[in-house]
Amino acid sequence: MKRMTIWLSTLALVLGAMMGCASMSGAPWVTLIDAGAGMDNFTPLGNANWRVVDGAVQADKGAGYLVSKNSYKDFEIRAEFWADKDANSGIFIRMADTKLVTATNSYEVNVFDDRPDPSYGTGAIVNFAKVSPMPKAAGKWNLYEITAKGNRIVVKLNGVQTVDMVDNTFASGPLSLQYAPGVVKDSGTIKFRKLQIRTL
Repeated sequence: MKRMTIWLSTLALVLGAMMGCASMSGAPWVTLIDAGAGMDNFTPLGNANWRVVDGAVQADKGAGYLVSKNSYKDFEIRAEFWADKDANSGIFIRMADTKLVTATNSYEVNVFDDRPDPSYGTGAIVNFAKVSPMPKAAGKWNLYEITAKGNRIVVKLNGVQTVDMVDNTFASGPLSLQYAPGVVKDSGTIKFRKLQIRTL
């Protein structure tokens, strides 16, 4: 009995230490967009008509970005978004230039169901990681989970992995949300109702 008590006490100590280490290593989630935060954590760039409607940040005209005020290196993102079929949007990470956002100076996790080249459409990282078959996101709320740690980037859309790549091009930088003209100018709506990030 005494041996069992000692064993249980030791097990409790080990489990407690493991849980303590886990809680210390996991940074808290920081909410960048929700019904209360609006666009406070971002700086607009371009002329997209970003605004808060029914608790979500959305745009449907113009062309532009919301650029985060902070820069990030290794992180996880959870982003809830809704897009029209012809909406052209995306989440850009590790941006090299806050004044010029492109898919050649950052990683663009795309949202574009009607993209003429579907290999880099929704679920892909434009110019870096194709997706086949391309998942469809239009007309419903979706969840992007994006993990960037070192030179590895993993993307999941609604729990299904679409990208797992290793690339050394961009190491850190702000993130941004895009509204761009679709195949037809000023077509489609993009909405973000929650966006959270935590550093790794």
